Amino acid sequence: MVRSNVPIHPSRMSLDQVEALWQADGDTPLPECTYDPDLHTGPRATIETTAERAARESVARDVCSTCPARALCGLYALTVRPASGIWAGHTPAELAAYDAMPVLGVAS
Repeated sequence: MVRSNVPIHPSRMSLDQVEALWQADGDTPLPECTYDPDLHTGPRATIETTAERAARESVARDVCSTCPARALCGLYALTVRPASGIWAGHTPAELAAYDAMPVLGVAS
């Protein structure tokens, strides 16, 4: 069950949802996280150790660094203010600390 007040991570969105949110100039960049959703949101059926979570988040950040949807994901994350997961290469706590998109590396 999906609660309407909880943002959906791009890795858990349907293609229709991604296209509705992120279509630009007739093209929709497919987020890299869609290939391995648990990498960015964490496992649903098990509890991670601190070391396992750190390792998973490190790999997720690497995947985000080359994602064609990173800029759109960053804007979306700043809008919905997620409580968990890796979004555009950042944790929710990191996103909360940013005031401008250039900090997210979108302008680079």
